[in-house]
Amino acid sequence: MFVPQPLKPGDRLRVITPSGALRNIEPFEQGLDIWRSQGYQLELTTGYSDQWGYLAGTDDARRHQLAEALNDDHCSGIICSRGGFGATRLLESWGWETLKPDITPKFLIGFSDITALLWGSLGKTFGIHGPVLTTLAQEPDWSIQRLFDWLEGRPVEPLQGTGWGNGKVRGRLLPGNLTVATCLLGTAYQPQLAGAILAFEDVNEEPYRIDRMLTYWRMTGALQQVAGIALGRFSQWEKNINPNSFKLEEVLRDRFGDLGIPVVSDLPFGHDGVNASLPVGIIAELDGDRGILNILRDECRD
Repeated sequence: MFVPQPLKPGDRLRVITPSGALRNIEPFEQGLDIWRSQGYQLELTTGYSDQWGYLAGTDDARRHQLAEALNDDHCSGIICSRGGFGATRLLESWGWETLKPDITPKFLIGFSDITALLWGSLGKTFGIHGPVLTTLAQEPDWSIQRLFDWLEGRPVEPLQGTGWGNGKVRGRLLPGNLTVATCLLGTAYQPQLAGAILAFEDVNEEPYRIDRMLTYWRMTGALQQVAGIALGRFSQWEKNINPNSFKLEEVLRDRFGDLGIPVVSDLPFGHDGVNASLPVGIIAELDGDRGILNILRDECRD
């Protein structure tokens, strides 16, 4: 895992829209203002505001946005404007030959649908699972500060959740949206899961759908490979729930509880609330007894 040099005020960053089309300009501009207030120069990549159905332009056009940003030697990082749907489509028929052979991996910041790129471009980017431009202004001050602390090389505090037991483990952290990550299982873009700590969140997924996805993870043998599970926020699952449905926590405990590995739930990341930034592929420590997820920055370059 190659970790780029920390960002610093004055660095130039590219803004791309690799998934859904921009719908609300005000929160987008608020996000730009926060980055600029930290001293960063932002360049809006050509096509960032395009629309093709529910997508921010055709697949080729959105691939071009990403490739242009990756090939830009004067760009230190890439910020995604929003999630939505469509990033997985970019990985289909993705031509890595369009990238210069000597590109230096850059920070890539986003979450939700951006999980496809955070996981699928490991080695080409260093992913930060964190607020997109359209959600950044909704974050509390400490969460915004955590994002910039991470990017600028300062230590960050451990996250506190609810421990389910089974001790403490270390492993490479793979944070992402459960639905999008499930769509990468068995593809060329599935990262190495052996010994990893999975960190999942999701939104608008009823318990039966979460059940179906986690059962698929179990049937593929993927869950049996991992060292630990960190669970963020699963929001808006109650909206259309059947009266006879299991509660979401019942499903999570049923599908994870017999794995015999540390699990920590109720961590502050995901949709509809605080979305504390988490690096992708970095060594983390998960304490299932104390309910703590700690990122081990000193081991970033091992």
